[in-house]
Amino acid sequence: MRVRAATSIGALLLVGLLAACNDAAAPSDDLTLQAQPADFPPPSPLVTVAGESVWPFTGSDFAGTMVDPINLGFTGWTDPRDLRAALLMLDGDRSVFAGHPQLGPFADMDCTWKDAMGDAQTAYGAESGWVGSAIQLECGDYDPLRVHLRFFDVGDVTLGGAHFEVLVPGTTSHEVVSWEFAEGLVVADVIRTGIGGPVGSSGSINPVPYRSIPAIIYNSLPDELKFLILASGGVPDWPVPGDVGIGTDGAATIVHLAATVDGMPEVARQRLEIQFDQVIPKPFCASGPYDFLDVKGPVTLRQHVVVTPSGTYHSQFHAVGMLSLLPLTVDLSTGGLVPSGDPYRAHVNEHVKGILTDRVTLASQFVLRAEMPPKGPFRGSLRSTLNVAPGAGSHSSLTVRCDP
Repeated sequence: MRVRAATSIGALLLVGLLAACNDAAAPSDDLTLQAQPADFPPPSPLVTVAGESVWPFTGSDFAGTMVDPINLGFTGWTDPRDLRAALLMLDGDRSVFAGHPQLGPFADMDCTWKDAMGDAQTAYGAESGWVGSAIQLECGDYDPLRVHLRFFDVGDVTLGGAHFEVLVPGTTSHEVVSWEFAEGLVVADVIRTGIGGPVGSSGSINPVPYRSIPAIIYNSLPDELKFLILASGGVPDWPVPGDVGIGTDGAATIVHLAATVDGMPEVARQRLEIQFDQVIPKPFCASGPYDFLDVKGPVTLRQHVVVTPSGTYHSQFHAVGMLSLLPLTVDLSTGGLVPSGDPYRAHVNEHVKGILTDRVTLASQFVLRAEMPPKGPFRGSLRSTLNVAPGAGSHSSLTVRCDP
């Protein structure tokens, strides 16, 4: 993606390996949270998008906790496999939009679409119930920045959650910097495919603004990226003293698809190695709010996508790493971080799967964070699962085990 100096985002950001729980109050107890299909009530609020009653957000489970806004809706020929095929056939030449009053900001973008590596998410429609993000796409690269797009088939409408994000240096975590820019780029490219018909709006369905960019991230962005955020209704382009809301108009763009593109059988693979090198709050089994970890080591990301001759889409994303951890704590006299124990290691393992056929959509995710050796003060493991399937096939769980 043509944004110069993107790799200059070098500020320290204290992020967790997994946005899970900190059970410092009872570090020696096992914590297991499980949800079964009977426990999945409809989330709130439900709104109307293109005639369908839907939840206007994505989630990471079935609890109704809002993660990303739904900012796209597709009607007509709405099979996510066909949308994927149409976007993947495009080149990166968007010069046709030069001078266009709404689409002009995309004229200089040269990214192309491919399958994306990312966490599984959930969405909800009154007709479909809970559904998962079997298909994820990206325009740009996992590192350093990309537009990330997830599709959710909720019946007569396919919902889309799109965001523009940057990789936090030294981690495998992304930070969202714009909703509107990503939404606009997807709409522009669907128009380029030739299958997009009339474009409309859902009206206001999301909070304005929605979520925030940490000041330490925003202030370290290159000027070219700040300009893109500002041009899409984002935050100011000068240094800011505090976190800033991510601009959005609160509405989803509705695109009617008047035609379809049949995908071709294919096998696609990606492999990427991220060198983790960051100080983070201890994500689980902490003794208190002053526990941190200096985390170093490689994490290998692999993706394998298969589209069969019958049209079945199958994607697997696997992230594996063996990391070195140095425990740190806050020196209350200086405010700095000092070692608080001997180095040890941790195994990280994440497996995300998506399957979409003519009859069924499946999405699942398994996450393991295991400190080694597991015995020792405030050592432990975190394990989470998510499975989104029709009927009784859906479930989620989170288990944290800590040693005294």
